[in-house]
Amino acid sequence: MQDEPGFIVIGKLVGVYGIKGWFKILSFTRPRENIFTYSPWLIKQNGDWQGMQLSEGKPQGKGLIASIAEITDRDEAMALVGSEIAINRDQLAEPKAGEYYWHDLINLQVINAQNEILGVVTELLETGANDVLVVKADKQRYLIPYVKDVYIKDVDLEQGIMQVDWQSDY
Repeated sequence: MQDEPGFIVIGKLVGVYGIKGWFKILSFTRPRENIFTYSPWLIKQNGDWQGMQLSEGKPQGKGLIASIAEITDRDEAMALVGSEIAINRDQLAEPKAGEYYWHDLINLQVINAQNEILGVVTELLETGANDVLVVKADKQRYLIPYVKDVYIKDVDLEQGIMQVDWQSDY
């Protein structure tokens, strides 16, 4: 999953459903059904992003399925299986003060209270209890619970820095 400037990857077309061009969807949004609140979708096909209108989307069994206006049969749908789904950044609502989208935290430099650089945020994991930052340096990897005011002391998106209460020897 790789965001491009101005685009946010929100899911993937992972299979076909039925004969009328419907897709099985893997959503990266939370809750997962939020993927259906965005349209148009940008679908990556042969290295290029194509704008497509979401016609309908709904839960189906344990997954999600969706219909795209431009795709009307199973063969057309099969050609897009495996493609990423993105939206334009400006389609997202502005987060409330002190809240962040996960993709905004990726690549932030992480510094602890002793001004030691721990590394950069490479991904976030959803664990149920709380999200966990994966912070990587050259040969070190830290898993830091994303708990504001306990471990996460400050996030400065403009400077690209996250201040944490975490020891380098944890």
